[in-house]
Amino acid sequence: MQSDRSNSISRRQFLTVAGAALSAPFILPSGLRGATAPSNRINVGLIGCGRMAQGHLVSLAYEKTVRIAALCDVDSRRLQAMAGSLRQWRPEEGKSVRQYRDYRALLADSSVDAVLIATPDHQHAIIAIEAALAGKDIYLEKPLTLTLAEGRILSDVVRTRKRILQVGSHQRSLRQFARACELVRNGRIGKLRKIEVGIPADKPGGRKVPMKVPTNLDYDRWLGPVQELPYIEDRVHPQKGYGRPGWLTCEDFTCGMITGWGSHHIDIAHWGMGIVDSGPVEVSAKAAFLTGGLWNVHGEFEATLSYANGVKVHVGNKRTMGVRFEGETGWIYVNRDNTGSLRALDASDRAILKKDPSEGEVHLVRKADHHGDWLDCIRTRQEPIAPVEVGHRSCSACLLTHIAMKTGRTLAWDPVRERFVGDEEADRMLSRPERSAYSIEKILKAANFVKSV
Repeated sequence: MQSDRSNSISRRQFLTVAGAALSAPFILPSGLRGATAPSNRINVGLIGCGRMAQGHLVSLAYEKTVRIAALCDVDSRRLQAMAGSLRQWRPEEGKSVRQYRDYRALLADSSVDAVLIATPDHQHAIIAIEAALAGKDIYLEKPLTLTLAEGRILSDVVRTRKRILQVGSHQRSLRQFARACELVRNGRIGKLRKIEVGIPADKPGGRKVPMKVPTNLDYDRWLGPVQELPYIEDRVHPQKGYGRPGWLTCEDFTCGMITGWGSHHIDIAHWGMGIVDSGPVEVSAKAAFLTGGLWNVHGEFEATLSYANGVKVHVGNKRTMGVRFEGETGWIYVNRDNTGSLRALDASDRAILKKDPSEGEVHLVRKADHHGDWLDCIRTRQEPIAPVEVGHRSCSACLLTHIAMKTGRTLAWDPVRERFVGDEEADRMLSRPERSAYSIEKILKAANFVKSV
């Protein structure tokens, strides 16, 4: 089938609309309802109906070959709000969409072809693994997983079961990032020496006093594999509105900005180096962790990742936001937007940016629509622009940096075995304990899936 996205919006437009959607009703522009036959549409289920899912709903509403068939969230208020939004975008689908509180019930729905997972980080792996085992194709918000061990399992399951998984690393579908990486890989700045990555840092805060669990929230399911903790609104998400949720700054559920933003920019660093199934060989980091409130992820930090090709990637919150590639003869900088005096795509000599690749050089695939690429690949069974193993390796580099932050020492890493060299303490940090009711090991055993060693 050929996809029809003649009315698709740009990522910038999508984010603008999505941002407005958090505080205003959705208004569907005229002429966007496609005439694609229902039998040719991909039935998608959305798992997670929070602030990121609102934006995904907007984007999918512009895809004529999609039918949003099911919604799932452990918070009934958010679930109902998402159904209401869908009714305004697509009235008929909004009336018939099936609503679930348990993602496992949605995955058991045989009419659902694919799922978009936009839950907190600690739920990414378990839901995506079960989705792949259930035969669903997957769009998964970044970061791919909360631990490196989860990432390896997820990648193996997805590839063994021949599922399509697109990581939400949408910068790969933004023109300037593809252009920057293509130029670097074709030697326009000479041999690559180092890469500088700038990402923000979180700030302390968060109330510590336990609260009564709201009746609309299934808190046990929200915790999922994480050990039991008292309910505090600042630990979960706001009960009113879609402001930044507290779980983004609690280490039980995330690793902080190193995975939140690092998964985007380190992914671009890897793309520029041409890394697909490898990673750094050494990682060092220093970080100050938040204190004084509930939130406890890292704050200010500086890290260095060393690769076998001799390139060093320097990451920190005091560096210019974005990615700067430095070679023997010049530099290329790329970001989503202009930063100070730098343009979104800039270079030591702007003439560099005009040199197209010639025959025999690297020509990176251009994708203008990250969701659309996922949908096209579901139809063609081709690999998407941000496939699972690439997402795993990008996320792994971030998670290794987090472990280096925690240990405070330089760590040697074997990217083939995916183990630290001579450091059992660091190896133990590659995974986290899981509650038995939400155990990935139990899920794999029930499916007779044998993990790689």
